[in-house]
Amino acid sequence: MTSTPDPAFAGRTYPSGPVHVVSGAKIAEFARATGATDPVHTDDAAARAAGYAGVVATPTFLVSLAQSVEAAYIEDPEAGIDFSRVVHGEEGFELHRPVVAGDRLIPTLTVESVRAAGGHSMITTRVDVADEDGSAVAAVRSVIVVRGE
Repeated sequence: MTSTPDPAFAGRTYPSGPVHVVSGAKIAEFARATGATDPVHTDDAAARAAGYAGVVATPTFLVSLAQSVEAAYIEDPEAGIDFSRVVHGEEGFELHRPVVAGDRLIPTLTVESVRAAGGHSMITTRVDVADEDGSAVAAVRSVIVVRGE
């Protein structure tokens, strides 16, 4: 395996992932792990009193879904990525609406860019998250660095 990612993957969109059902327990677990103390993230009654259909995820909750979908690219043998050389660069979230327990989300991964920088490769991916009706829920952008030799 080479540690030089194939730049031809820039612009490639992978097939949409399977439906991911958002669990209230996972939202609460993520909230506790990240120090989010607002009860709308852990208590269904508090979330409903605040106008949500169920417990509401923190803005960064979708990182785990995005990373699981990004694995399709990172593990693709033709992509040329040596995972032992991967370092997380940055993450950004564009939320179109809150994510709540019970949501049924469909992620789609696009490799936005692959470029060389200082002997390393900088890769930007975007995971577009939609509901089953096709309405946009969020976009998660990630930059990973593949360290050079």
